[in-house]
Amino acid sequence: MKKIPRLVIAATQSGSGKTTIVTGLLAALKQQGLKVQSFKVGPDYIDPGYHTLASGRKAHNLDTWLVPESLVPAIFAKECQDADIAVIEGVMGLFDGGNNGISSTAKIAKLLQAPVLLVIDAKSMGASAAAIALGFVQYDPEVNLAGVILNRLGSDSHEKMIREAMVQIGIKVYGAWRRDEMLHLPERHLGLVPTKENDAGKAIYKMGQMAEQSMQLSAIMKLAKGVELLPKLASLNISALADVRIGIAYDEAFSFYYPTSLEVLKMLGAKLIKFSPIHDASLPAVDGIIIGGGFPEMFAPQLADNESMRKALKQKIMQGMPVYAECGGYMYLLNSLIDFKGIEYPMTGVFAGRAVMTKKLQTVGYVKAFTNKKTVLGEAGLSLKGHEFHFSVEEAADINKLVRPLQFTKLRNGQHYEAGQCYKRALGSYLHLHFAGNIDAAKNFVQNCAIFKQETEVKS
Repeated sequence: MKKIPRLVIAATQSGSGKTTIVTGLLAALKQQGLKVQSFKVGPDYIDPGYHTLASGRKAHNLDTWLVPESLVPAIFAKECQDADIAVIEGVMGLFDGGNNGISSTAKIAKLLQAPVLLVIDAKSMGASAAAIALGFVQYDPEVNLAGVILNRLGSDSHEKMIREAMVQIGIKVYGAWRRDEMLHLPERHLGLVPTKENDAGKAIYKMGQMAEQSMQLSAIMKLAKGVELLPKLASLNISALADVRIGIAYDEAFSFYYPTSLEVLKMLGAKLIKFSPIHDASLPAVDGIIIGGGFPEMFAPQLADNESMRKALKQKIMQGMPVYAECGGYMYLLNSLIDFKGIEYPMTGVFAGRAVMTKKLQTVGYVKAFTNKKTVLGEAGLSLKGHEFHFSVEEAADINKLVRPLQFTKLRNGQHYEAGQCYKRALGSYLHLHFAGNIDAAKNFVQNCAIFKQETEVKS
């Protein structure tokens, strides 16, 4: 395997500004004519959108819960084949993740043998920044913490004070960013606003300029190039199962997909056809449909107004078309959705009940799931690994009487609960899956699409 120049941008905690810094670094390196491949640690769907705009290349997720640990280096190497450097943005704080450090930034850094630069939000502190850095260095000596990037500095004297403290403990400073509200990215209840909903181009250009001024790009490239060869581990070796067409709901309301997850469907023989539940009047000619997560609550009026799409989707489900819906997609298949203002909008009416937005985060974290019955993802007893993150709750008159197709177990606290709904070949829940970590589920879905295709051809 060829040597892949690489580094990880981590932080002491969420909100330290690492997405801004990574986005700026990607833009600056691209401006130098380099091919830059970016990655995001964890199950995040939104930050990679900013990476993609800055680098001009599709960003990918690295997660040791959603995907088997042995596959992570292989996925990483595959996407870096023609890249000059790989930049990996961490999640939360450097050592934060699931139970026992599952999918933490530190875990990924060690797995990929990549040096780490630690972003420190230096606002309202001086030499204490060096104490924080030293603590991170000593906490896990197996992590190659190569230096720091100082963020939200207030003045030249502020920067000088912290740089001198870093010199005393032998930690190198690779970047020093000043406070600048022009660099602020818009946020809302699930984090950053997706790039499809805002004009991020100007902000990203500004971030690139700031990175050129504030970071030692040549030193960063030298650091990234000084890595070892990655050992060749397992690989995604998947053979085609069937020639099918799968519709992927993709627009402002539904955009939460892992690129490698969709690639698994392609490897199984599926041709993916994007369509918009907001803008398209009808469904494309497909044998199955996947509706990912997103923000249907922000576009409920538009989704409700597109009655022809809602009717077409429900009709196909009634005819037995396989449909798999995650989180936002699940909400779209319920009877209705009540937004943050308390306004109720009709949805497709495939599943019972309604989704109600709340002001409080209802759940976030990794989960194990088991199928209680046969679904489009497989037979009863199928084991799945996924992630939940939502502000809505389900409400139904007879919600306790619903026969739930899935049994969830929260990884963090072991809590058990039944979830989701199933109707004919349609399955929906708040679960987010990565098909590279649930290959049997992907195979079963493709096979169900092939069965529906055959049924449709016989009828015609």
